[in-house]
Amino acid sequence: MSQSSISRPQLAEHITAGNIEPEPGSPRSIALRSFVSGACGASGLTTGTASFEPRAELPYHYYDCSEAITVLEGKATVLVNGRVCELGVFDCIHVPAGMVHAVRNESTTQPLITHRAFASSAASCTFVESPLSRARQSEHVTRFQHSAVYELSPGALFRDLFKGSLGSVGICGGYGRFQPGASLPCHFHEYDESITIVEGAALCLIQGNSYRVSDLDTAFVPVGKPHRFINKTDREMAMIWVYAGSEPERALVAPDYCTGTLVWPGPDGYRRL
Repeated sequence: MSQSSISRPQLAEHITAGNIEPEPGSPRSIALRSFVSGACGASGLTTGTASFEPRAELPYHYYDCSEAITVLEGKATVLVNGRVCELGVFDCIHVPAGMVHAVRNESTTQPLITHRAFASSAASCTFVESPLSRARQSEHVTRFQHSAVYELSPGALFRDLFKGSLGSVGICGGYGRFQPGASLPCHFHEYDESITIVEGAALCLIQGNSYRVSDLDTAFVPVGKPHRFINKTDREMAMIWVYAGSEPERALVAPDYCTGTLVWPGPDGYRRL
């Protein structure tokens, strides 16, 4: 574990309900919800959702950090630096810092819900009139159906949707699908993590504490805390995970550190997944 991670004070985990009240001042016909940010102690990470009514639009704007937009429900039209990107369910677009873009729900009858992730604990949005920007980096679209699938543990299938090698800076994330009974081993990260349950329900174990999460409930897991998510139901469970680091990395530890049977001593004696 890096020296910066070791020296950072240990924070408590935080669970945010998926149906929390929208942020005050959300644009007309759009409900913005923040799940993980500096408000709960996250460093270099903000996640949440944007729910669009039919025909709603988030007008041209840019952020001062990497942004990843993943469609959870409906279809999104993203206008980015003069180009048009159409996104279906679980398709993802990474928009670099400073790149002007707009998001539309062009359906006249169906809502649009997107998951949003930012490489900042206090992402700053600037609205503009012009659709063009001078950002040097281009956007990257990951098509869910064409993304590589890998099995991290039996019955736990993962796909990377955005990461450093795909252009994002400071964040990475993707989709994990768990068969009934499936779980990753107990592990921790060298950066903060956000996990949003997008299908089914999960038992979340974080260093001796347990939580049941579903319906866009989101867990904030601080750097260095052993944790795991278990599907103890008879139906599949799926999540969107986001790390405050540019590439995915996990360090495995004994399962008793997640249940709290053993007191967590720190990162000694782990192995990487």
